[in-house]
Amino acid sequence: MEINIWSVVLATIVQFIIGGAWYSVIFGKQWGEIHGFNKLSKEKQKEMAASMGPWYGAQLVVTIITAVVLAKLVAVLPEYSPFALAVMVWIGFVVPTQFSAVVFGGTESKWIMQKLTLMTLGSLACLLGGAAVFAAF
Repeated sequence: MEINIWSVVLATIVQFIIGGAWYSVIFGKQWGEIHGFNKLSKEKQKEMAASMGPWYGAQLVVTIITAVVLAKLVAVLPEYSPFALAVMVWIGFVVPTQFSAVVFGGTESKWIMQKLTLMTLGSLACLLGGAAVFAAF
């Protein structure tokens, strides 16, 4: 039932990279449109980007928590594949939580399905990335 700290560190890095790529390189344009960033001046966009440091730090902390919890589940439930555990956590906890956050969090109705899709599939990609690390260790 021990957790390999290096697998947690690597899973955190992998998940953080996947999340960063998901919301910037892969779907950044759509994410920006959903949140109206595309309507802001380039100057305002740069100003907002420059103020994100503390939020990236907070995201790193919650990504570490996700990696530790997934590692613990993999350790205590060795009869399950890390990928199966990731999917169960995703469908049982992440999707319902993100659904509520999007639907009841002030998202314009025209963006609800697109935002929900981006968020839930992004979370699944991150969890599967972490699972891949734990499957390798």
